[in-house]
Amino acid sequence: MDAENQQQNGTPAAADAPGTRSAVSRRAVIGWAGAGVALGAAAVGSVAAAVRQDDDPAPVANATAGGEVPFYGEHQAGISTPVQDRLHFAAFDVSEKATRESLVKLLKEWTKAAAAMTGGREVGTGAVPGSAEAPPDDTGEALGLPASRLTLTIGFGPSLFEKDGVDRFGLRAQRPEALIELPNFKGDKLDPLRSGGDLCVQACADDPQVAVHAIRNLARIGMGTVNIRWSQLGFGKTSSTTPDEQTPRNLMGFKDGTHNIAGTDTGKLADHVWAGPGDGPEWMTGGSYLVARRIRMHIETWDRASLRDQEDTFGRTKGEGAPYGKAKEHDDPDLKAMPATAHVALAHPDANGGLMILRRGFSFTDGTDGLGRLDAGLFFLAYQRDTRKAFVPLQQKLAASDKLNEYIQHVGSAHFACPAGVRKPGEWWGQALFG
Repeated sequence: MDAENQQQNGTPAAADAPGTRSAVSRRAVIGWAGAGVALGAAAVGSVAAAVRQDDDPAPVANATAGGEVPFYGEHQAGISTPVQDRLHFAAFDVSEKATRESLVKLLKEWTKAAAAMTGGREVGTGAVPGSAEAPPDDTGEALGLPASRLTLTIGFGPSLFEKDGVDRFGLRAQRPEALIELPNFKGDKLDPLRSGGDLCVQACADDPQVAVHAIRNLARIGMGTVNIRWSQLGFGKTSSTTPDEQTPRNLMGFKDGTHNIAGTDTGKLADHVWAGPGDGPEWMTGGSYLVARRIRMHIETWDRASLRDQEDTFGRTKGEGAPYGKAKEHDDPDLKAMPATAHVALAHPDANGGLMILRRGFSFTDGTDGLGRLDAGLFFLAYQRDTRKAFVPLQQKLAASDKLNEYIQHVGSAHFACPAGVRKPGEWWGQALFG
């Protein structure tokens, strides 16, 4: 739960276009009509994007609320992209009956569906046209809704390359050395039913129904080839989108992270986020390694702690979010001015030789634990160039000494290799991996 390593900003890339059914899909038109007052000028950009053809992707300006985030590009969207408000994250296991060929077929179908949905369009022939005797190609719950800045990001887990000693899909030799099985950290209480997975898809959007619709359609398309192993809904992003923005608050009421890499800072992104040539197998160049951790907050215990204890835990004021001894949230912290066990004192890059990770966190509440306590916390998503050199040493340090450990526990964990982006129509997720 590193409060000092996060960033969210994207780089422009080519945008997808409408399918062959019509130049401007019915869903897009309804979406613009229903959201025109709220979107204003943003809708104009959506219309311009919608009239392009699939074989003619064009650059798109920075996405605004309700608009589109380009699907095609050098890197996958949803990593350095500005953070949306909602999350639906799903980990999948590949069926025992699946073959390499059926998995490749699925990835091709998923890519087409992802390009359509992130472009604000229905999957395939849509939710209502076609034979009344056959299931629709699209589940339909996002009809009339705009794209809502939907991004879909795929990752491949260690078990896809080898499971129980078996190389199911001929991928063992292509497994990156950096795609490790994460070690057991002090204090972990991991639920195997909320951990691991052969594949993952991260759906982020400003509308929860759009994010859920995306995962639901991918799961429907994958039926018989993959099954959802576990999933997580998230709300209330806990990460700022630009370094000079006020950071959103987590469920503890604190601004959890201020030291960001700007999306325009290509140097830091290259140093800390994107896998470079020679870092591993060629298929990972331009990709990133994702660590997903479900972190339970002991809300009831935290709510009984004094304000002084809460602020000592983070090393920041609760009101402004300023580091101890400073006035503003983004002031450079004086690590010696706060308790040595404070979260900031341990997690800040200055205390870790400049180590940084790109973080996209979301709050969650999943009912109660059966003992009258909220099952709530942070769904932590961290991207980095090499997990062995970033998250692992940082988490080992935090697990050993962080005062925050009195109030949190890591209960779910997964690690995925997220390949480079799909650069143009006709290419597909994982193409370089499967050759």
